Formats: sequence, C-alpha cells, structure tokens
Amino acid sequence: MEEEVVEKEKGSKKIAIILTVIIVLLLIAGIVEWYIISNMDKNKPEEVLNAYIECLKNQDYEGMYLLVSDSTKSRVDKETFLSRNQNIYEGIEATNIEISNLVYDEDNKSVSYDMSFDTLAGTISFSNTATFDRQDDNKYYLNWYSSLIFPDLEESYKVRVYSNSGARGDILDRNGKVLATNNENGEREYPYGEIAAHLVGYIRGISEEELEAHKGEGYTTSSLIGKNGLELAFEDRLRGKNGTGIYIVDANETVLKTIAETDMEDGEDIKTTIDIDLQTKIYEEFNGDNGFSVAMNPKTGEVLAMVSTPSFDSNNFIQGFTDEEWEELSTDENTPMFARYESTWVPGSSFKPITGAIGLTTDSFTATESFGSSTLSWQKDESWGDYKVTTLTTYGGSANLRNALIYSDNVYFAKAAIRIGSEEFAKQLLNIGFDKELDFPITMSTSQFAEDNKFSSEIGLADSGYGQGKILVNPLHVASIYSAFVNEGNMVKPYIEYSSTTKTNPEYWIENAFTKEAAEEIKNDLIQVVENSNGTGHEAQISGITLAGKTGTAELKSSQEESGKELGWFNSFVVSDKDDEQLLMINMIENVENRGGSHYLLPITKSIIEDYLK
Repeated sequence: MEEEVVEKEKGSKKIAIILTVIIVLLLIAGIVEWYIISNMDKNKPEEVLNAYIECLKNQDYEGMYLLVSDSTKSRVDKETFLSRNQNIYEGIEATNIEISNLVYDEDNKSVSYDMSFDTLAGTISFSNTATFDRQDDNKYYLNWYSSLIFPDLEESYKVRVYSNSGARGDILDRNGKVLATNNENGEREYPYGEIAAHLVGYIRGISEEELEAHKGEGYTTSSLIGKNGLELAFEDRLRGKNGTGIYIVDANETVLKTIAETDMEDGEDIKTTIDIDLQTKIYEEFNGDNGFSVAMNPKTGEVLAMVSTPSFDSNNFIQGFTDEEWEELSTDENTPMFARYESTWVPGSSFKPITGAIGLTTDSFTATESFGSSTLSWQKDESWGDYKVTTLTTYGGSANLRNALIYSDNVYFAKAAIRIGSEEFAKQLLNIGFDKELDFPITMSTSQFAEDNKFSSEIGLADSGYGQGKILVNPLHVASIYSAFVNEGNMVKPYIEYSSTTKTNPEYWIENAFTKEAAEEIKNDLIQVVENSNGTGHEAQISGITLAGKTGTAELKSSQEESGKELGWFNSFVVSDKDDEQLLMINMIENVENRGGSHYLLPITKSIIEDYLK
C-alpha cells in the first residue's frame, strides 16, 4: 500500500510540473503574441515628423492634417488648421524647408529638432520640440500647436509681414538725360515716349510664370517687373529691394517678436551709351515708315541709338489702355510693338562689302582683278537651267572690286562667292559671328546664311554673295562687322552701359575678322560709293565730311519672275580720326518698292549725320 501511495504522489508531482510548464509556455506565448500584435502597425515619432515636414514642403496641408492627433482635432477644426498653416507659410513665402538633428525622448513621447527655411525676409532657423500621442490604432500622431510654426507663436497671436518698397532706379542716356524714372507718386514715367519705347521698354505686373521663375528673389504677386528693352535687360539692378519684416503680433497688432527683417534698398541708376538727341532725330526722320536704325561708335562699340518704327508709348502700359486702344495697338498690321532691330532681315547689296572682305582675306581674288566685262545677266553654265543672276546697270572699265561696289554689281559678287567656294564662305561667315549669339543685354536674333550652315546649291551660294539667297542678318551684328573696316579688320563688341574707360580701351568681339589690308581696301571702296558721282550712295555725300557707305535693295520674292516687297538699306560710317565724329549707322526701311529702293534712305541718312556732326 505504501508503495502505491508513493507512486501516486510522484505522478501528481509530474502532472503539476507539466501543468506549470504548460502555463509558463502559454504565458510566454501570450506575451510574445501581445508584443507582436502591439508592435505590428507601430510607427516612430521621428517618422511622423519627417512625413509632416514632407507634406509641408509640398504645400499638402490636407496631408499634414491627417498626421495630427485626435486631441489636436478636438481643439482645432480642419478649416482653421488648413488656413492657419497655409496663410502663414505661403504669406512669408517659405521655401527650402529642412529639419535636422532629430532626438527622440521616449519618456515624454517627444522629438526635439532644428528647423530652417528661406522667406521673404531671409533665412529663418530655430530649435523646437514636437510631442506625440499613441492612439487606438497603435500609431503615433503629432500634437499640433501654433508653436510648431514658430516656437513663440501662441494660438491667439498672428504672423504679419510688412514691406517697404525700394524705389526703382532711373535709366539715363550718356549725358544724364532721363529715359525712365519714377514720378512723385512712385509710378514709372518715360519722358521720351514713342521715341525710345522699344529701347527702354516698360514695366508691368509680374505674371504667374515670372513669379515662379524668380521664386526666392523677393518678388510678390503685386510686384512690377521689366517686360522688355532696358527695363528687362537691367531688371536685377534697376528694381528696388523691399525692406521686409516678419513679426509675431497680438490681437491688438502689437509687435511681440521680430522673426526676420531685411533693409529696404533703392534700385541702381543705369547710365547708358545712348545719345537721346540722336535717337530723337532718327525717330523723327523714320516716323511714318516701317524700319529701324542702329547707330554706334565704330571705334568703341558704344551703341548711340536704337530706333524701331512705328512705335508705341511706354507710358500707356503704366496708365492703362482702354479696350479699344489695346485692340488697335495689338492688331495694327504695321506691328508697332515689334522691335525690328532685334530681328534678322535679308540684307541685299548692303552685304556685298562683307563678301568682298572675305574674298580678299582668303586670297580668293585681288582687289584689282577683273571678273570680265560688266553685264546685266549671267549664269555660270547650262547646269543652272533658266536661272540667271541679274543686275541693274552696266559700266565701262574693269569689273573689279571697287567698281563692283560703286555700281553695286550683283554679277560680280555672285562670281566672287563662287570663287571663294561654299565651304570657305561658310567657314568665314561662321568666323565673323553668323549663327553666334551676340553678348548684349538686349537679346538679338542670330544672323544666318543657310540651313545647317551649309550652302545646298551653287545658285544659292551665288545669290548669297550679293545678300540674297538665304542670308539673314541682325543689324547690330552688321554694325559690328562694318566696324572692322575702320578697326584694321577687328570687329568691335557693341555695348550699351556707359563706361568711361572703354573709350580708350575698346573691346573686340572678333579679332582679325578680316586682314588689315582687306579692311582698308573695303573702307576706301565704300568711300567711293558715296564720293564717286556714279556711286549708288552719292546722294548722301556731305560737304566737308568723308562718308563711306553701301546701299542695298533686298527683294522679298519667291521667284525671279514675280515682283515683291523691297527692303531699302543704307549702311554708312563717318571716316574721321576725331573722337567726336565717330558714327556708324545701319538703316533699313521696308516697302521701298516704287519709292526709289535704297535711294529712299539716302537723304534721310544724310540729314541725320549732318545734324549729329553740326
């Protein structure tokens, strides 16, 4: 019996041990299961804060609200949250928002961090702390208070941005005469109106695209910005910098704290090389025609005038248009808003000196070499089919370079281009700035000569020799090329901001564009274009003044048979050693057909030069 009792006691102990082990294992399993379940969807406070800031960077205020705690939502309704954050962050133009140095305090369920962002008033940075609630879904959510925007911002406080506008700088001509200024009320004024409208430009309210392009530069939706001309070219220096302050204020608008502050700065005055008296004279002579004039000192590169007609009054963009006025201006077939000197045009015979200079520079022919007898029409051979190069007049004597320029012989320059050759001609045109952007504050179209910079046919090459074919030139570029004829073959770099030092130290855009000998020959030949009684520019001769020039009548038509519109050119420069007599002009007037072609420009140019040198 005793043995049976002992065995039963041993069995009971085993069962108890087994039960104990099972209970312990169940408890462990329960704890593990509880731990796994409780941590299955758990996030980290640092992750919540980073997600919140990412939403802020993207101005996703709805996304920010999804990350705040229920306790926050019980205090702050969604509309209040969205408007407060949006109004403050966008009102101060917060950009480049970053947080760093995140440190989690598990006891307080808080994260300390550093924050910085750029604003209208500069960069703001501070240290802050965010707290979190862990809610029923086992996730952490941000406890939002206004102090997360700025540490000192309480719920009843507001953020205010105050600005003082800096005055826009004046635009002046070379003698200090005002081309653009601000009146007593701070609005913009353009004293010369239509005379300098394209050149000076105008300012208007900033567009959404411009505001985006200038983000972070201090512009606001109410800013005015230069739209074209010098107002646009020197916008960064002309515009005044606003003095801006970001402040925390109480309900009475009392400033409690300055968050950031920048000082106001007036814009810079820009003195230009423009001679407004010359600009005025040119405008008066051109007014009534569609055309342009670019005047430059060929020795220094100073741009003295840039005129485009017809024109408009820049003041109207400040004062405002009626619907009828704007309709009339914007639909005018003469395109008064178009700055013609910024574009490219067919040069006609005004291009011939360039072909001649290239030919001499490349030793393709000599100045005295005759290309055969003068003739009214010519083709190289039968491969040209019915196509012939024609010219307006024949002349006796040698068909050499000088006579070809004096009489403006198309045939000679067609032969000259072929003599130079398509590859060499293309190479030299590229060397003197074709298909190359001119470094100038006002953007100019680039001169072109053929598709892909290659002459596709011999006829196209021949026509290009006398400025037809596919030759297109920008007048400021042409002015630089013509300056080489008085600078021993060097093309001066045009500039428009006045500098007292450049007069004695001119900067060249392209050195050795032509040889010194070629430049001298072309200059002397162009003098004869004006002084020789048979020269096409003889009507522009001025007593006591040596003037060199080249006429050009560019034909705009698709075939030899048809008659089309004509552009009249007269490119000229005064030949003098005196600093105060340096003047080069590139003049063009449209629609000169039945008005004498380029000869229409000769008395106009003569009058301008006489007035300038008087």
